[in-house]
Amino acid sequence: MSALITMALYQPHEGKEEQLNEVLRNHIKTLEAENLITSREPIRARAANGTVIEIFEWRSEQAKDAAHESPGVMRVWNEIMEIAEIKSLSSLGEANHPFPNFAPYTV
Repeated sequence: MSALITMALYQPHEGKEEQLNEVLRNHIKTLEAENLITSREPIRARAANGTVIEIFEWRSEQAKDAAHESPGVMRVWNEIMEIAEIKSLSSLGEANHPFPNFAPYTV
């Protein structure tokens, strides 16, 4: 079982940035409480268009799959989807550069 690094990208709806920050603080706590992610410190960054990037490490492919079966995790993910659009890396202008840079971001 190999760990997996994941990049989750959230573009908050207008006026919902602080609400997204609250949910993201709970997101990592929920994943940790269910032993789905490693102890590696998550990294958060912000793209020029306001998209928040959250980088964390799943314990394994099985842990990632288990998250989709967890009522607690699904509750957090549903909250995120109510206040932000889930984006792909290719949606960011920075993705067109060989060494993209992002601003550090704290929730």
